[in-house]
Amino acid sequence: ITAMELGKRRRQSEALDRKKIVSSAQAFEIMQPIIGDLPHEEFWVVYLSTSNKVLKSSCVSKGGLAGTLADVRMIFKEGITLNAVACVLAHNHPSGDPKPSPSDIMLTKKMVEAGDIMDIKIMDHLIITEHEYYSFADDGRM
Repeated sequence: ITAMELGKRRRQSEALDRKKIVSSAQAFEIMQPIIGDLPHEEFWVVYLSTSNKVLKSSCVSKGGLAGTLADVRMIFKEGITLNAVACVLAHNHPSGDPKPSPSDIMLTKKMVEAGDIMDIKIMDHLIITEHEYYSFADDGRM
């Protein structure tokens, strides 16, 4: 009974601490400390509730110095499991250049199309470096 009560209190505490994402800057603040200064690429997804509160942040891929792969099916599988209604995609560019590559652009388009079908909105895709970021949404590419 004690363990169940502690679990319940922990869940309540986590619910109060959940951050809300309503802008690319807020998503950057959450993700930059995690992937901003890595020497290799990682692809993360931040799953959001109906009120844009963070349900979970999840690393879906770790790559090399110049790239990483993201599996659309795995990303949406996790979103469905969490009952997410939206998500923010994020990956880093260890080179320090936040400019999207052609493969970044193609992946974003593919994710948005899949999200439309799955009814999980892709709010943004951020490319994060140590000090700055690129937002597909802010650039009108979503």
